[in-house]
Amino acid sequence: MNYIHKVQGNVVENLDLANPEMKETRKGFADALLELGRTNPDVIVLGSDVSPSTRVDQFRDAFPERFFSIGIAEQDMIGFAAGLAVAGKIPIASAYGEFATGRPFDQIRQSVAYSEMNVKICASHCGLTVGQDGATHQSLEDVALMSVLPHMTVVVPCDYNQTYRAVIESTKVNKPFYIRFFREVSPVITSMDSPFVFGKADVLFEGTDCTIISAGLCVWESILAAEALGKEGISARVVNMHTIKPLDKEMVLKCAKETGCIVTAEDHQKHGGLSGHVAEYIVQEYPVPMEIVAVNDTFGESGKGPELFDKYGVSSRHIVDAVKRVLKRKK
Repeated sequence: MNYIHKVQGNVVENLDLANPEMKETRKGFADALLELGRTNPDVIVLGSDVSPSTRVDQFRDAFPERFFSIGIAEQDMIGFAAGLAVAGKIPIASAYGEFATGRPFDQIRQSVAYSEMNVKICASHCGLTVGQDGATHQSLEDVALMSVLPHMTVVVPCDYNQTYRAVIESTKVNKPFYIRFFREVSPVITSMDSPFVFGKADVLFEGTDCTIISAGLCVWESILAAEALGKEGISARVVNMHTIKPLDKEMVLKCAKETGCIVTAEDHQKHGGLSGHVAEYIVQEYPVPMEIVAVNDTFGESGKGPELFDKYGVSSRHIVDAVKRVLKRKK
């Protein structure tokens, strides 16, 4: 079974599973900022002493009067952003995921979420693929922290194109956003022209036996898993749940009814992330067998991204195993 011919229209044309185009999601963020700099004078970008790493240095160089480096003071950065929002600006606060969410959580809760400020928190270097920087820099809890906050929209794009579009589109919505992306290059999966709506998931590949719901870098791992399963005669649907909150409940329910079981996959702790949101909804509305592919209540360590994905159980082979387990429970 060749899944490449079962595309739903959201996948980039001529996607080559063996040799995909590779681009940085953080470059998608940087390019979106440059476009916003040219088109929206209200956009202000804030850096936290890692501007070259998060790629906001490109905006800084092009629009220096609309860039502020706050230094290693993420709490101050969020407070500064909230003040800009009160003044009618659209602040985009950038940092590594671990330091964009953990350190300033109180400021995010009180000054941004509670106050419903139009602040966009855009976090790079999320998840395991920070690699050699190790456990202190691997944000495996950020989705849980941000999605528990009322009024916060949480988005985990899967590639360069979706990161670009998520950043652009977030500035058109007057509410708080958390957008999570990554350090390393990753496959370009989606088309820049495909539909992109917050809270509306994309079916990338059709399937009838099981649904794999994933986000971020695990979308690519899910595609590889579906391809491998197809060779064994197992038809797996792949859904890109780019918006964790609000969850596309309609899509989850549809998949549960049509395929009868679900596997979730994410580069995050299994508690409080995508899997938690899907499970909470399914158990209340339409219980079906479900398996979770995620980091299992542990911190990471230094290492190369693919090796860490495999060791911590979120690579394609672990998704394949989870699908096989859930199919046994389905029967």
